[in-house]
Amino acid sequence: MPQKSTKNSAPAYAGVKRFVLINMIVVPFIPFLLALIIGNHSFSKSLQESTIGAMERIAADHRQMIESFLLERKNDLELIVNTTRFDEIVQPGRLDAVFDELQQTSSAFVDLGIFDATGMHVAYHGPFDLTGKNYRQTDWFQQTLENSIYISDVFLGFRNVPHFIIAVAQKEAGRNWVIRATVDSQRFNNLVRKIRIGKTGEAYLLNRQGVLQTDRRSGGNLMETPAEKIPLPANGRTINSFIHRQGTEEPFLYATCWLKDNNWILVIRQEKADAFMALQNARLPILFICLVGGGCIIAAAFTLTGVIVRKMEQTDAEKALLNQQLIGASRLAELGEMAAGFAHEINNPLQIISSELSMIRVLHEEMVESAELTPGESFDQVNDSVAQIKMQLERCARITAAILKFGRQGESSAEELDLTVVIPEITQMVQKKAEVNGILLQKELPSLPIRVYADASRLQQVVLNLLNNAMDAIMDHHGTAGGSVIVSISQGDNGSATISVKDNGSGITQENMGKIFSPFFTTKPVGKGTGLGLSVCYGIVQKMGGKMEVASSAGQGTTFSIVLPTLPSAA
Repeated sequence: MPQKSTKNSAPAYAGVKRFVLINMIVVPFIPFLLALIIGNHSFSKSLQESTIGAMERIAADHRQMIESFLLERKNDLELIVNTTRFDEIVQPGRLDAVFDELQQTSSAFVDLGIFDATGMHVAYHGPFDLTGKNYRQTDWFQQTLENSIYISDVFLGFRNVPHFIIAVAQKEAGRNWVIRATVDSQRFNNLVRKIRIGKTGEAYLLNRQGVLQTDRRSGGNLMETPAEKIPLPANGRTINSFIHRQGTEEPFLYATCWLKDNNWILVIRQEKADAFMALQNARLPILFICLVGGGCIIAAAFTLTGVIVRKMEQTDAEKALLNQQLIGASRLAELGEMAAGFAHEINNPLQIISSELSMIRVLHEEMVESAELTPGESFDQVNDSVAQIKMQLERCARITAAILKFGRQGESSAEELDLTVVIPEITQMVQKKAEVNGILLQKELPSLPIRVYADASRLQQVVLNLLNNAMDAIMDHHGTAGGSVIVSISQGDNGSATISVKDNGSGITQENMGKIFSPFFTTKPVGKGTGLGLSVCYGIVQKMGGKMEVASSAGQGTTFSIVLPTLPSAA
């Protein structure tokens, strides 16, 4: 008969299996693909922004370095005109000495010249024969007189060699004179070009007309005009970054900014494929993740579908379902009884050890009195060991006493209790658990006793349950760092005492606030919570003539309060 039933149900299970299998493949695939697409987009965007940001930082740093170089050269010339008179510097040999002094601090200049107000080159130190030439009509000379300082573009000049100059004007006795220095083009060129970014990264300078002011590693000499036309950066200190393609050439990632009072453009560029190489390298792992993830989903779908169908078959064969939460609660009760039994059994050897310790202490004292033992390092060590044994015995006795008290759950007997004594005993039982999980367990107790009439073991069960729930909520929200539980006792004005357990855990949502004291309700995963804790605690507190209250905010924490009537003497 059972076989016939199985055969008859086989087609039904085949349909269920197909339905479950399709849904277990399709449903996870949708969020998986969405997550993969969104993640890939976010990763790509982040990597692109990181690459562009790195290039902009390089451009800013390189601009600062070039500007510092030019500023230092300008300061060198200003120092000369501010400390030396015109009639002194044109004396034979004086300009040579000034140039030699400059070379000791910086070898950036290749020559040095002095010009009078008419533009006549009256003194010169350098490799060319320029003395006596007149520069009055040249653009650089007129701008120097007008602006007091001038940094030129690269030009040929009388020497017919590409170079650029820095000139500073000085007014003395109502007449102007100018000092001009030619910057070492090779050194300046190397300063600009020394950037290395990937395989194709390079840096170079252009003037406003797009003429190269430095060589370009990828091709292009001084004073040449590159074929590609790039947009001018915005005026000011802004660094522009963009991707530009010239004709059929490879696209480049550019970072551009102004130099020299918006007369030079610093260009940092790198081939796009080279700049975003890390992004290209990430494509293969992403594809691999996609294939592996898809394969895992399919494999998991087949496996879980088989498990689900087998579970359904087993469920149909059973006459009734067992209530897993009640079984869990029963097991907890059995564990409590076993723990109490273990504690009781442990007490016997502890008593024997305590007796033997007393005997050792008596024999020790007798040996000291009879001078068989004399003070010394070994003597002190024996005393320390005996004291340590005594301390650990007392600690074990406290632990077993707490376990025995907790194990007497069935022995309901009310008695007069001092909450300032009982609550610290209970918190001590979970102190180690709190420390292991990085939770700060604090007690806020009044200085005066607060007495209530209650069952100590039942009160212990309630408070322990609240503490364990609080620590579970903290570990779910904070992990093993940042958790805090505060246990406090306060005396009310209406003849009541309040025990509060406050945590900074995950809190309780508003939709669950009305159900937390209902039997079998739990927010914990299956197998972790019995769903009986708070409902049982609520009933225990009610039998004691008190009430339980809760205040919570999702994501911020929860406070459970136990309100008990106090004895008249404590009112």
